[in-house]
Amino acid sequence: MIDVKQCLILAAGNGTRMRPLSAGLPKPLVEFRGRPILEHVMLRAQEAGVEEFVIVVGYRGDLIRRRLESRWNGSATLTFVENGDYHKHNGISALKAKNAIDGNFLLLMADHLFEPETARRLLRQRLAPREVILAVDPKVDCIFDIDDATKVLRARDRIVDIGKEIADYDALDTGMFLCSPALFDDLEAASKDGNCSLSDGMLRLAHEGRLRAMEIGDAQWHDVDTPEALAYADAESLVYA
Repeated sequence: MIDVKQCLILAAGNGTRMRPLSAGLPKPLVEFRGRPILEHVMLRAQEAGVEEFVIVVGYRGDLIRRRLESRWNGSATLTFVENGDYHKHNGISALKAKNAIDGNFLLLMADHLFEPETARRLLRQRLAPREVILAVDPKVDCIFDIDDATKVLRARDRIVDIGKEIADYDALDTGMFLCSPALFDDLEAASKDGNCSLSDGMLRLAHEGRLRAMEIGDAQWHDVDTPEALAYADAESLVYA
């Protein structure tokens, strides 16, 4: 049985690298195979068992809200959280949603496509108190843009290091997390001058042995934060309805 029903989606950023394609639209609304990227994320998460989406919006968030309020026909309910500090790192977007989260939750990025079964497997994991589980991909040679990918280093099932610049790594961060609400405490503790990234919080968790890895096996996923990455995802065999 899947007990986690809430999904937090970070959709607040500027999306500057997608600007050649977005023409000023927020990146989550850029279309991929006939629908906005964000809707692909939501439909896949809903198929996995999510019943409520908490969506953090920032840059042109009114457009995202208007699109979903007028055209979302899924069964999952929508809660919007405004992040006026969307120019800061994504950890701040997560912190803005703290009061909207009740219990353990799925955390997704608005520009990461994935297979529903990966989210379903993640939701079925047993989450220890104050723990976070990150879905990781050990197929490091198959990534589209390795320089931009967030890397992880594991010791058995525990992640001991995480970041884009780490030299030693054995898997990649897919942007899919199963979280306890304790994540917000770690993000606050990792903040410096009112700013922090998700990786800052995850690194704190890793150092305390509270960040666990779940391998995704042969499942596909795509980080579509540039026009080139979007074209690559479109050329892959994974079907996004």
